[in-house]
Amino acid sequence: MKSLVIAEKPSVARDIARVLHCTQKGNGILEGKEYVVTWALGHLVTLADPEEYDKKYIKWDMQTLPMMPEKMKLVVIKQTSRQYQAVKTQLFRKDIGDIIIATDAGREGELVARWILDKSGCRKPLRRLWISSVTDKAIKDGFKNLKDGKEYDNLYRAAVARAEADWLVGMNGTRALTCKYNAQLSCGRVQTPTLAIIAMREDEIRNFRPEEYYGITVQAGDVQWTWKDKKSGSFRTFHKEKAEEIQNKINGGVMEIKSVTKKPKKSYAPGLYDLTTLQREANQKYGFSAKETLNIMQRLYENHKVLTYPRTDSRYIGKDVVPTIKERLKACGTGPYRKLAGTLINRPLQTNGSFVDDKKVSDHHAIIPTEQFVQLDHMTNEERKIYDMVVRRFLSVLYPPYVYEQASMEAEAGGCTFAASGKSVISAGWKDVYEGNYQDEEDADEKELKDQKLPVYSQGEKLKIQNVWLNTGKTKPPARFTEATLLAAMENPVKYMTTKDREAAKTLGETGGLGTVATRADIIEKLFHSFLMEKKGNEIYLTSKAKQLLELVPEDLRKPELTADWERKLADISKGKLRQDRFLKEIRDYTCEIVNEVKTGTGTFRHDNLTNKICPNCGKKLLAVNGKNSKMLVCQDRECGYRETVSRTTNARCPKCHKRMEMLVKGKEETFVCQCGYKEKLSAFQARRAKEGAGVNKRDVQKYMRQQQKEAKEPVNNAFAQALAGIKLD
Repeated sequence: MKSLVIAEKPSVARDIARVLHCTQKGNGILEGKEYVVTWALGHLVTLADPEEYDKKYIKWDMQTLPMMPEKMKLVVIKQTSRQYQAVKTQLFRKDIGDIIIATDAGREGELVARWILDKSGCRKPLRRLWISSVTDKAIKDGFKNLKDGKEYDNLYRAAVARAEADWLVGMNGTRALTCKYNAQLSCGRVQTPTLAIIAMREDEIRNFRPEEYYGITVQAGDVQWTWKDKKSGSFRTFHKEKAEEIQNKINGGVMEIKSVTKKPKKSYAPGLYDLTTLQREANQKYGFSAKETLNIMQRLYENHKVLTYPRTDSRYIGKDVVPTIKERLKACGTGPYRKLAGTLINRPLQTNGSFVDDKKVSDHHAIIPTEQFVQLDHMTNEERKIYDMVVRRFLSVLYPPYVYEQASMEAEAGGCTFAASGKSVISAGWKDVYEGNYQDEEDADEKELKDQKLPVYSQGEKLKIQNVWLNTGKTKPPARFTEATLLAAMENPVKYMTTKDREAAKTLGETGGLGTVATRADIIEKLFHSFLMEKKGNEIYLTSKAKQLLELVPEDLRKPELTADWERKLADISKGKLRQDRFLKEIRDYTCEIVNEVKTGTGTFRHDNLTNKICPNCGKKLLAVNGKNSKMLVCQDRECGYRETVSRTTNARCPKCHKRMEMLVKGKEETFVCQCGYKEKLSAFQARRAKEGAGVNKRDVQKYMRQQQKEAKEPVNNAFAQALAGIKLD
């Protein structure tokens, strides 16, 4: 008898098949003597749309809500039905004795495979492959240590509970809002609190009133001293008269040094990357969106096989990974990392609890290099950047600490205290890995007491004051969210909670905040594509649609506490501490509450982005919207679905001011337009770039254009897109 291996994607299936010597190709399979390897294409099976339960749900009508199917049905996704049939055929082969689930090792991966088995009715014995990388070595080791499928039954129950709960709340909430206000409105337990967090920040900025503050700097000896308030320890005052009084009192006087302290200090390398931290830093450093970083990571994991599993929420590795570190160093020790990795290979490794801790490793350990040999010239520029970030972080935790001497001095003049500080490096340690390009987060913010080179002074020494001057500044409002800071807020939304409930705050901390590492990038993209958020430069702004939605949506759905409560209960289900049916009973009751609240709501929704342009399909007025990278006209009628791209942001730079140009899509030929007034037709742009030797050919530009057009036409990528497409509001 043979074993059937189900992988999540074709690329992973090919790797597994190669290791298992399955070389014979068939319809959606690779077969060998002992194993048959097949694959899904992400989800092949999903929860049925409402109309599959009752034809009355075809029409979107408030009277039919809430929709509460007794038993949730599974349906085969039409676009990938051929592959489902191919997998189903293999499941029921008489020579297949058991099934090995080799989908991604996590809650969603478990759901991908189990739904296929449930829909097909296959009841053959199950085993589970649970690995964090897809290198040949990891696959071989994983197959030597296959787990009993029953060990993951509770994980599957948690995955089903999550999917059904999102269907019940999302489908009913979205239909209720859309029917009540005759507009394309949607809600969800992650997307709505995310919008609420941004709205809270916008309120803070709107209500902020800047205050002027004053500081005093003194030049005495070879040091610049800063006035320090004796009571509060602050280096600034909001009282101008007080600052001027101190200035006049000490001008031309003498300063006496009261204390000189020198302390050796250590700073350890920042922790290894989990996905959210990597997405944040890649956005700050290179401007990559969360989705772009995840896609690049996925290619480095699946195609190049040089990094471990990306969708991890852990920044630690387990003790079992430690013996493989030198092998990983040899694999990544090429090109710019040869010398850095070589130093570590040739000496005993120093590991510690700052990055090795079995208790802090969940389904997967931190993102680190694999044992696969690296070919840097096979990577794109973007892949090199992300790979560089992960490798340098991996190397840095293995290097010794950064050691420096922190010197600080305090002096007195006119009864006031003045301070100065300096730093001298003893050993660069892990900072050598970054070759001078690392910036601490605290360094990135302006420090009030800046380090300087301090001469040798003794306590009691007196210095003549040569100059005194006032510094003024104004307090700044909180910064607007970027994708990097929004990811951080989603990961740790405690300070945006309205209830200040300690238990809920603890739960949010334990469950990883809003969404998961695997879903946050998609949530952010969805909010852009459904025109609830827009970008101006790197900053994120809420649209009028989002602001109105937050007024209309039930209050509970706006709070981070809801998703915290869900995730805690889902974690309990996966550990066998809570019954799945009990959780779903609560969700059904909650769904009824949401629908009733929307039904009895007294708010209104108004399109304030209507244009005078008419939809060529249905004759209604078009809405002007800003996509993430484009300006568009879309029909206000969701059933019609017409959309037209007006212009797109490109990576092409203006030859005059070097800013990014927009591409206008109107007319016979696309035109590049810059905000400085420069214009250039696409054909002229191609000719100029070719002349400059930029390596852009016609095929490259056409490929880029096709990709941009495809992205512009793509529907909103969420679980309710198909359902919304069939909306009937009459």
